[in-house]
Amino acid sequence: MIQTFSSTIRRKEMDAVLTCMVDEKTGPGELNMRLIQAVKEFTACDGAVAFRSATIALSYALKALDLPAGSEIMISALAPSWQYVAVETLGFKPLVLDVSEESGLVTAEIVAEGAKAGGRLLLLHETMGIMPELEKIAALGIPLIEDISHSAGAVVEAKEDGESAAGEDGKPAVAKNAGSFGVYAIMGLEEFDTITAGGGAILMAPRRREWSALKSFTDSAPRTDILPDINSALAFVQIKEFRRNEDIRKTIYASFQHALLSGKNRTFVREYGDGSTIWSFPVVLSGSFKDAKQYASRKEIEIRPAYEDSVIALKDEELSASCKKAKALFLRTVLFPLYPRLGSEAVTKITKVLGTLP
Repeated sequence: MIQTFSSTIRRKEMDAVLTCMVDEKTGPGELNMRLIQAVKEFTACDGAVAFRSATIALSYALKALDLPAGSEIMISALAPSWQYVAVETLGFKPLVLDVSEESGLVTAEIVAEGAKAGGRLLLLHETMGIMPELEKIAALGIPLIEDISHSAGAVVEAKEDGESAAGEDGKPAVAKNAGSFGVYAIMGLEEFDTITAGGGAILMAPRRREWSALKSFTDSAPRTDILPDINSALAFVQIKEFRRNEDIRKTIYASFQHALLSGKNRTFVREYGDGSTIWSFPVVLSGSFKDAKQYASRKEIEIRPAYEDSVIALKDEELSASCKKAKALFLRTVLFPLYPRLGSEAVTKITKVLGTLP
């Protein structure tokens, strides 16, 4: 059976973790600092801190923003469920937004409506590695925290038609990395995130002003909040190997997408090249999940519901009426295996199934 997910861990990652264990340097230390330097080079952020969980990272971002307790924080109905739980746990109110059927993401128009309903901040998960309307969303003037757990490495190019907003000091806009549009960005390092450390998250400040505000809190963070070196070692190699892995994912994605065109199902609209990051292969079914799962299983391919760990999965009854598009995608979208360790035989088998999927 070809599994839906597989961590892309090769000899380099294993050697880095083993060396950390042999040297008995498993707690937060030198490797954590090396990871932060790699992150700064990878994302062009001004400063960053690696924490043990995304919830901890979010808590420090909200402290730095000084958001009043009880404020409403906007999140997507298809964002991971930890966002809803964390927002409530940290003393704020989740305001759940519906999505676009074409991308599975919130749009600027949806966010604007959320702001009218009381949303004070947007926690934006760039699901499936697809980049949303970031320039239009940023132009709304609503504080934004990007979640680039899927989209790490993506780049939004400046448009040549003059639609892009001008950069600082009126200078022409330039290409911007995922994670550089908001006041802060969170990059998850969980098992199935684009870059994994086996757990944890990195909180980034794109600009110096936001980094200064954040640093005043993170400088006194207890060691129990900071990502240990044993996890940092794995994440460090993953970042260094990102381009190699992403090139393989993009090649496989192109084959899968081409195969899907001959069938009756679809995938989401996304930018090509570096304009998005490939995270798994989502398929929006025209038929039922049960039929698709049985068909794929007969070919020894495991598929899974794409949003089984989403906000709407957690709060289905509460959100079904207000988030109808998200609910439809929740019921009809599946993930096919797509990761660098897929062999050519497996890729060929999946390609054939995608073209004939009911």
